[in-house]
Amino acid sequence: MSQLLKNHQWVYVVVQDPGKDEQYLGQYETKSDTAFIPVFIEKEHALMCMNLLVKDKGKKYEVQAVIYEELAEHAGAGGFKLYVLNNEGTIQEKISPLL
Repeated sequence: MSQLLKNHQWVYVVVQDPGKDEQYLGQYETKSDTAFIPVFIEKEHALMCMNLLVKDKGKKYEVQAVIYEELAEHAGAGGFKLYVLNNEGTIQEKISPLL
C-alpha cells in the first residue's frame, strides 16, 4: 500500500513503443537488485525526468496516464516494484504491489 498514492488515482508512467507493442518502461536498481517502474504524480515531473531514465535507442517513448491500481496489478504480476519519483528523479516512495 502506498502513503502517497490513493486508489483510483491517475499517475504517470513512461510507455515504450506506444500504440503497438507498448509496455511500461522499467528500470533496474543494481544496488538493491530490484526491477521497478518509475511512477510520477504529475505529468510534468515525468516529462522532466524522461532523460534520466535508461531507454533503448531506436524506440519511441511517451508519458501516459494510468490508474494506480491497474499499474500496480501489472507491476506485481511482472515482478516489478513501483518507485514514486519527484521532478528531480529522487525516490519518494518504494511500493511492493501485491500479487
